[in-house]
Amino acid sequence: MLAATSKLPKSVVRPGALPIASALRARRKRLGLTLQELADKSGLSAPFLSQVERDHTMPSLTSLIAIAQALEVDIHYFISPPPPSQVVRRASDPELLDMGNAIRYERLTGKHGERQMEALLMTIPPKTSTPTTTRGGEGFYYVLDGKLSVTLGRETFILGNGDSVHFDQRHPYKMANVSKKMLRILWVGTPPIF
Repeated sequence: MLAATSKLPKSVVRPGALPIASALRARRKRLGLTLQELADKSGLSAPFLSQVERDHTMPSLTSLIAIAQALEVDIHYFISPPPPSQVVRRASDPELLDMGNAIRYERLTGKHGERQMEALLMTIPPKTSTPTTTRGGEGFYYVLDGKLSVTLGRETFILGNGDSVHFDQRHPYKMANVSKKMLRILWVGTPPIF
């Protein structure tokens, strides 16, 4: 197995580049690969890949190409930041998501493929509720305007302007607009869902 490398002090910063360590770890985990599986696919050793992921070593260009191919990305994934069109959201050009219901979902996060979270501005009509549901990851809900009823398990909480709730969404939950006006909430969650 190949393991071409150059040692880097921890304080070295690669200007204009994404941190290779975190980009590698995020992509590997997104694909559900173990270090050994990545090693098998790339022809590099698992201990070497572990050192790269922990930012203890910098792979050579040859090793980085092998890693990129194994992770099914272009090498630019590791050495170039995402373009502005993938990271900047303009209020004048909202991205609305049609989920087939009365709730309006506006994506606030960028479009880059390796983001670890999602942020949505949700506008919910009066007397509208969601069914009891679960999903993976965490959810953070912040009430911007209106009254939100949140049922977590057997407990129900009424939240008003400026209130928030943050919980593991693997537990059953239900939400409803219990006011006579539109409810606006900010939702931030992991992992991204859209």
